[in-house]
Amino acid sequence: MLSPKPHSPWRARLSRLRAWSAGQGARAQSGARWTWRKVSAAPWKRIAIWAGGAFGVLVTAFVLFLTFADWNALRGPISRMASAATGREIVIRGDLDVDPWSWTPDIRVAGLEIGNPARYRDRGRFARVAEAEASVRWLPLLTGRFDFTRLDLRGAEIELYRDAAGVSNWAPSQTARGRAFDLPAIREFTLTDGRVHLVDDKRHLDLDAAFTTQESADPRNPGRFALSGEGQINRRPFTLVLTGAPLLNVRRDRPYPFVADVRAGATRIQARGAITRPFNFGRWSADLQGSGPDLADLYQLTGLALPNTPPYRLSGRLVRDGQRYGMPNVAGRIGDSDITGRFTASRQRNGRLFLDGDFTTRSLDFDDLMAVLGGAPDTGETVSPEQRQMAANLESQGRLLPDAQLDISRVRNMDARVSYRAAHVRTERLPLRGLAAVINLDQGLLRLEPLTLELSPGRIAGAVSINARQNTPRVDIDVRLTNARMERIFALRGNPALSGALIGRAHLTGVGASVRDAAATSQGDVVLITPSGEVREALAELTGVNVVRGLGLLLSHDQSKIDIRCGVASFRVDNGIARARSIVMDTETMLIHGEGSVSLRNETLDLRLQGEPKETRLIRVEAPITLEGRLRSPDVGIEAGPIAGQGGLAAALGSLISPLAAVLPFVDFGLADDANCRQLLTGRAAPPRDD
Repeated sequence: MLSPKPHSPWRARLSRLRAWSAGQGARAQSGARWTWRKVSAAPWKRIAIWAGGAFGVLVTAFVLFLTFADWNALRGPISRMASAATGREIVIRGDLDVDPWSWTPDIRVAGLEIGNPARYRDRGRFARVAEAEASVRWLPLLTGRFDFTRLDLRGAEIELYRDAAGVSNWAPSQTARGRAFDLPAIREFTLTDGRVHLVDDKRHLDLDAAFTTQESADPRNPGRFALSGEGQINRRPFTLVLTGAPLLNVRRDRPYPFVADVRAGATRIQARGAITRPFNFGRWSADLQGSGPDLADLYQLTGLALPNTPPYRLSGRLVRDGQRYGMPNVAGRIGDSDITGRFTASRQRNGRLFLDGDFTTRSLDFDDLMAVLGGAPDTGETVSPEQRQMAANLESQGRLLPDAQLDISRVRNMDARVSYRAAHVRTERLPLRGLAAVINLDQGLLRLEPLTLELSPGRIAGAVSINARQNTPRVDIDVRLTNARMERIFALRGNPALSGALIGRAHLTGVGASVRDAAATSQGDVVLITPSGEVREALAELTGVNVVRGLGLLLSHDQSKIDIRCGVASFRVDNGIARARSIVMDTETMLIHGEGSVSLRNETLDLRLQGEPKETRLIRVEAPITLEGRLRSPDVGIEAGPIAGQGGLAAALGSLISPLAAVLPFVDFGLADDANCRQLLTGRAAPPRDD
């Protein structure tokens, strides 16, 4: 076989054939790629066309639905959705109409009824609105939020209720999804021909009020919102008048001004302020002026367990911020005393109300403190009619201790820590010049500790507690008297009969809801000690009784004194009866001792003082000096029995023997020895020890 020649025609043909085959393959590959792109792009285009068409159909159907829908047929589904969102039953009894073609669609509802939370469904409905018109914003609505640009209510009837535990039917309720439902934002609000009925078992309050609006677009006469009503608080009538700016132009981002006037009997509260963000009633402030016969009467309005006081007049700015409110600067007068200070009240995590305050008085009338104890101030000063009647009752019964009952429920319903200081005290009864106390209230346990009464000179310091956690309160008192002077404590007209240092202690426990009840059941000890001093000689001789010398000194107004070596008065209190364990006063010339009791139960005293001379007395009547009668007005006298007996014996001896023998029964040879003051001060009569 012959091989082809190098440049033969066969070789050239073969080369051209290979080149043609290679070109055909390249063109085939390029065509395949173009065909794949064409085939792969075609389905997505068809899908997009179909999707756009379907969306257009849905939009068209939705537009046609909104335009021609029978909204009354949707009242049921809409009511169920609203009920689920709010946790309350909401029913549309009348017509429902919606105009959706706006950025703020208009909604008109007739016969709207809103039920109570499940807890109070047996109390009927929460609100009924005859007609309501609203405009809402579209965009917040798409996210599930209601933002009203306009809300007009006509013929609204609202029933508000709060039980004795403080749970209300207007508080935000838990929805079916477990979220708290709050009132939506409202930009413009109009209310016409409305009525609100409030029943508050916790405050013993019942209010029936009507609210109306008289509004106009004229800036010169825009009108106003007005709410006025009357009712009862703690079974006493009261009235409420509230006026505010017109609701037509209310904006959520602008404060809403208001003026309020509340009157409950002689109590009156006037306020001028603004709601920071309408209508969030948890944030507002107002300038207040309050006056009334007793601060304790404000409990029904404020929930604060304030003490009984004489008539008051106070002013200051009240600020509320959520669960916290207070007055950073309150000033005025209570009775005949001035007062300034500040306080805040807030809800703790356990739901209890806590009051924190600090108050100061420049000049305190001591009589005003009597009202705090449930008593009555001096009727010649600033008092309420009730306190004047209480004072008349105490005087007619000859009593000092008041029997006004402590309201245990009030003390249990709040906690507090309040400090009080009186820089100066005005009184003619005691040498009291200052007063300070820190009051702590913790779940029914009221403590005044420390309690300090500054005397002139001296001090009474200690603690007082009232435990109202049980049905019958328990009162504990533990106070000490230090660095005092007898001439200031037992002050009489003219030159004092006693002078010298005085110390003491009282530790008592009693049960009862009033001062009188607690005193009548008291147990404990009371001790007074004078380590040294002076006594008017006439008084010491009369305890003898040295008729010749004692009466002579007394009638001649002799002011001479003799030294007191020591003196002790110790009482054991049992069931309201303070019985003398030891009453001894040792002087240079006389040893005076006493016996008897003081009844806190009946407010009476029965004490006898007997003196034994340390030297011979020519004439001595063995007749004790007596202190008897009521604590309010005790009687001081001489026991007549022994005198009559000695007088009868003297007359018999005089008739049988001789005139000289008639004076023998009066002769007393001073057989008494000096008392051991060290024993008196450190022994049986010493102050009781701490438990």
